Amino acid sequence: MAQVNNYDDVQPSTSVPKVVCPMCNKLFPNAQIEVHVDECLQKHEDDEVRLMSNCVSEDTGSKTPSTAKASQERKRSFSIFERIPKATKRPRIEDDASNDVSGAGKEDDDVLYIYSDAENGEADGTEQQSKMVKPTQENAAKKKELSKLPLAEVMRPSKMDDYVGQDAVIGQNAILRKLLDSGNIPSLILWGPPGCGKTTLANIIAHRCKLESSTVRFVKLSATMAGVAEVKEAVKTAKNDAKYKRRTVLFMDEIHRFNKLQQDIFLPHVEAGTITLIGATTENPSFSLNSALLSRCRVIVLEKHSVESMMQILMRALPEYETVMVPESVNNNEDKLPNFSNLSFIPRTIIQEETVRWLAETCDGDARIGLNSLQLALCGAVSTSDSIYQSLKTVTLQDVREGIKKSHLLYDRKGEQHYDIISALHKSIRGSDDNAALYWATRMIASGEDPRYICRRMIRMASEDIGVADTNALQVATATLAAVQAVGMPEADCIIAHCAVYLARAPKSREVYEAYKRCRASIDEWKGPMPGVPLHLRNAPTKLMRDLQYGVGYNMLHKDQSGLNYMPEGLEDEKYFSE
Repeated sequence: MAQVNNYDDVQPSTSVPKVVCPMCNKLFPNAQIEVHVDECLQKHEDDEVRLMSNCVSEDTGSKTPSTAKASQERKRSFSIFERIPKATKRPRIEDDASNDVSGAGKEDDDVLYIYSDAENGEADGTEQQSKMVKPTQENAAKKKELSKLPLAEVMRPSKMDDYVGQDAVIGQNAILRKLLDSGNIPSLILWGPPGCGKTTLANIIAHRCKLESSTVRFVKLSATMAGVAEVKEAVKTAKNDAKYKRRTVLFMDEIHRFNKLQQDIFLPHVEAGTITLIGATTENPSFSLNSALLSRCRVIVLEKHSVESMMQILMRALPEYETVMVPESVNNNEDKLPNFSNLSFIPRTIIQEETVRWLAETCDGDARIGLNSLQLALCGAVSTSDSIYQSLKTVTLQDVREGIKKSHLLYDRKGEQHYDIISALHKSIRGSDDNAALYWATRMIASGEDPRYICRRMIRMASEDIGVADTNALQVATATLAAVQAVGMPEADCIIAHCAVYLARAPKSREVYEAYKRCRASIDEWKGPMPGVPLHLRNAPTKLMRDLQYGVGYNMLHKDQSGLNYMPEGLEDEKYFSE
């Protein structure tokens, strides 16, 4: 039987267009439908929360403060498309360590409430009791062990005070820090290498937006998964929220993956203030982002983490694995044992300070690599019976070096680093700094650059910067390319280093290169038809050409003795070489 909608409250009218409310199936004028839907949705949520409260009261006989808090949380996050989940039976945490406790709601710092469920999600008709389990350090450790998230994600801070590094940009007296503290979030482009804190900074801003949920909404997208359609949907929602004085902050990770045409989708909305755009990129914005978009956003340059800031980040993560850092000398002197009584946890693993510092030094300023390497080291720790800590696992530098290799130099063979480092090599050779030339050439090799590319560039350097001062330099460079192609890597690494050092030590002359530039400029700037070749310099292979006086008067004497002019007419006095 077809459903009959109840339109008693609002009489239909043919003159005013009306819309059906999705909650109560009643007709309302277009101008009133948004206000009515909000009221209807609020009423529906109140009824659902009241129903849940009644269920809890029937099961337990009373409503605890924690339950009331849970009701309020559910009231804020409940969707009209969901139904109250039925209570199901779940064993206590102590009974089975394999249970995933991440789904259990923690309403209080001291009490963990776990509601019993029936199998298959259906009520079994018996009285359901809510259980209270006191969380212990053992339970907390199990909870962490069960979490399969990378340590870099677990340790991502949500408060600005916990943010480490980038003091020049996010320090206490920095302008950006003051703007963020005041809630005036400008449109930003966060540019920096991987692991420098771009996403973490956006995460902190998102946390602040949640605290100000009534006035600010945070939307997180990634250009690796989202497209223009998702951006349009976010903007559409932002326009609707703007009617109610609610701002939208849109975070677009890896924004450089949008081409410049796709980036145009942000322009009118950033310009109008519909959204506040925060983009994160590892590529140079000057090359990868639309210039019109850059003019509407402030570019914030983030640097690699220093060794000391990496030490802070790694040391802060040690308690997650109940690990204590100790000096190297402790292994040989029991009098230098740290005082474990001041710790908030019972240590299970110790790690030497030099091990943590080695990780901080080898992660190339990438906090993500450093934290995940630390996680690998701690998870792979084994008990050492000969240690003075008979009941603890020990992580030494030797153990970590065996399992973790430094194989992640920041280098993009098509990106900015590619051009920056080859530029450094060229300028080091030009400046005759053999030490720096060897460093940059070796770094390109270690980073996986195509060795043939390095050789081709050095051939250019041999001609441009050394030239006639040492004609052997060009031969050495071309021979290096042939040798690299014949031998291949890794044996060819020494050949490339040999060439780089030879070029750096060779005498320098840019005479030919500078003369070429002046000659090219005169040709490019010539007005009118290009001058012809003088008759006495022309080739005369046929009788007709000889009859036309081609080659007449030519001799093979030196220019000072031949009496001939070798330049075109009008350029007889042109000099490209400096006197």
